[in-house]
Amino acid sequence: MFENLDEVEKRYEELTKKISDPEEIAKQNEWRKNMKEHSDLEPIVLKYREYKQTKQSLEEAKEMLSDPELKDLAEEEMLKSKELLPKLEEELKVLLIPKDPDDDKNVICEIRAGAGGEEAALFAGTLFRMYSMYADRKHWKLEVLNENETGLGGYKEISFMIKGTGAYSRLKYESGVHRVQRVPETEASGRIHTSTATVAVLPEVEDVDIEINPADIKMEVFRASGAGGQHVNKTSSAVRLIHIPTGMVAECQTERSQVQNREYAMKLLRSRLYEKEKAERDSALENERRSQIGNAERSEKIRTYNYPQGRITDHRIGMSIYQMDNFLNGDLDEMIDNLAAADTAEKLKGNEE
Repeated sequence: MFENLDEVEKRYEELTKKISDPEEIAKQNEWRKNMKEHSDLEPIVLKYREYKQTKQSLEEAKEMLSDPELKDLAEEEMLKSKELLPKLEEELKVLLIPKDPDDDKNVICEIRAGAGGEEAALFAGTLFRMYSMYADRKHWKLEVLNENETGLGGYKEISFMIKGTGAYSRLKYESGVHRVQRVPETEASGRIHTSTATVAVLPEVEDVDIEINPADIKMEVFRASGAGGQHVNKTSSAVRLIHIPTGMVAECQTERSQVQNREYAMKLLRSRLYEKEKAERDSALENERRSQIGNAERSEKIRTYNYPQGRITDHRIGMSIYQMDNFLNGDLDEMIDNLAAADTAEKLKGNEE
């Protein structure tokens, strides 16, 4: 496992010199790239140096054993080093797991009502509120890109961007089908209904991440409309972009400006195409073990919200939380922490096989 760590340390030292060189700083794009790599390598190198120092302390303590006056001190140092080394090895194993290059990116989230009619649309609204409150807790900024609201205040679909450091690293575990079991407000007899909503979490991508030929984009404009089809804009400011090669469509109608709507629709389209390419790359690597956590198919049921029991169960890790109100008010960290830990454990297991 540690055979390449000396090379990693050597590369880190090279980068340390480069990012301080005025000539390198002048090459802004190259310098930013080097700064990012340096930042990514730093925790690995610092931990490796701590590991090497601890091993050296152990060897020095062994040499001291022959001196009667230093024997007690040497035994104490040996015990301390022997206890610390396995912990440092485990920490290094975790740090050596390849980092998802999208983890630091902003995200575009899409929530769509699934099975269950109006109740599914209301549940989509519940999920949107939950993620909005989670973003508030994290001091992230949320911008609605597109919404199709129903008459009762739910959403057939809603797309929104969340901007904040590490947003994708936390929210990527939310992709999949969310199921709700509750008595709908629209149900007079009090029977429990089961409805679903689909959540897709996409990393925001830049032009450099994915190239789109402008000739492949067909743009349509239309009037933005509110719930029940009422026009909320007398001009055709809403924008629909169609990617001709794939047939993929992205819409935005939340801004008054056609230019802004086109910009947001382009962000959405770019992220969808990037995700499609990423999925195709992943499926091509069939021989490589992949963690399923955080890469759920959109058709896969990942979580159930059972209102009568006040229970939220994540089916990927078999974890249940009995604090429905807190969870729906954006208190998601306990669940996300456990999903991230399970994801790490799965990747470690894959590395060892």
